[in-house]
Amino acid sequence: MSKIGLIIEREYMTRVKKKSFLLLTFLTPFLLLALVAVPLALSSVKSSEVKVIAVSDSEGLYQKRLENSDQYSFVPAQKDMAAVRKQITQDGSVYAYLVIKGDLSKDSSSVNIYTVKQAEMEMKDFISGQLKELARKDKIASYKIEGLDKIIEDSNPKLSLNTIKWDKDGGEKESSSELAMIIGLIATFVIYIFIFAYGAMVMNGVIEEKINRIVEVIVSSVKPFDLMMGKIIGIAMVGLTQVLLWVLLIGGAIGVTTYVLKDKVSDDQMKKVSTEMVQSQTVTNPGLQAGPMKQLSEQTSEVPDVQKILQMISNMNLGEIVFWFVLYFLGGYLLYASLFAAFGSAIDNQEDSQQFVLPLTIPVLFALYAGMYSAQNPDGPLAFWCSLFPLTSPIVMMVRIPFGVPLWQLLVSYGLLVITFLLVVKMAAKIYRTGILMYGKKVTYKELLKWLRYKN
Repeated sequence: MSKIGLIIEREYMTRVKKKSFLLLTFLTPFLLLALVAVPLALSSVKSSEVKVIAVSDSEGLYQKRLENSDQYSFVPAQKDMAAVRKQITQDGSVYAYLVIKGDLSKDSSSVNIYTVKQAEMEMKDFISGQLKELARKDKIASYKIEGLDKIIEDSNPKLSLNTIKWDKDGGEKESSSELAMIIGLIATFVIYIFIFAYGAMVMNGVIEEKINRIVEVIVSSVKPFDLMMGKIIGIAMVGLTQVLLWVLLIGGAIGVTTYVLKDKVSDDQMKKVSTEMVQSQTVTNPGLQAGPMKQLSEQTSEVPDVQKILQMISNMNLGEIVFWFVLYFLGGYLLYASLFAAFGSAIDNQEDSQQFVLPLTIPVLFALYAGMYSAQNPDGPLAFWCSLFPLTSPIVMMVRIPFGVPLWQLLVSYGLLVITFLLVVKMAAKIYRTGILMYGKKVTYKELLKWLRYKN
């Protein structure tokens, strides 16, 4: 056991002292925040150029009712279409040509826009939004019913469905299904990324030591099984250290930012930012119109009240989530890292690793997609069975835990994971013991099965 401890210490200290580890650990949280903050800041910077849109309105219903903005200005178009085309293609005095051929309340397809370049989505949404609202008003007015517009507006109230959880003592706590989904998906992605990243690190470390013939010296005083487990556990500790530091750094950065801006940003500015974020989300990806971020915004009175969201987070089972996250993080990593180590011991170079990485990639990718689809229905058949199957449970179960999972399911799931890990370690140790000192032979799956039948 002391030899395994020495190997763990060597693997851990060697990696955490590297400049690459320090740079990646301390810079990654700020890079992630920059990826969110910089595009948001740049998106608020508008061009000073006002783009002129010439409007041809055959019925005269819309041209005078269209409202200009800081970026777009509507002007009547010349009757000669060739002259308008010249203004766009040669003079550059007009940016686009909007042609409305009839009454949009009767024929919504009778409108076209002509440009030299592909029309940008922002301009298209700006024009279509105004025309749609004008056509709606005209359609309502055509019924000649007094107060119909008000009746329609009152008949479509905004509904905010609050979710309240009862505890065992009958107390009530406000919760958020969208927030639980977000936390579950984040935990799922973290485990998915680290299984691949640190599993590959184990494989590359084994291959490197084998190529450099360092392993021949090490196994002269350490059993191959101890060497394999020491390497796997040491790198697992590196991963946990990095996750912990990221959580502290990101939490600290968010806390400092919130404290600095809380007195400088008004409620109106927060509402404007919230609206722009939701609009940009639905424009760039219409499939996310009912996504968790929008629903979370609506649930918190349309303005993302930081205090209310923090209160919802505190009402969640954070202790249970963190506890099981660590267990599934370690269980999933140890399971796959054992396989990565075994396959790494069977090959002599990085090029040959692809044939063995693919069978490990398939179940992990399947687990990721199963987890994403299970986020909408965490108690459905897909989520239930994938959270019990050992090769997918570390990833899929983390989607379900924020919503609450019966204890017996957690115990069965993790028990199967531990049993599978012990069986895989036993098989991996046989492959590792044989392959670690084997050179110059291209190993096949048939050869690996033969090694598994060798007696200790």
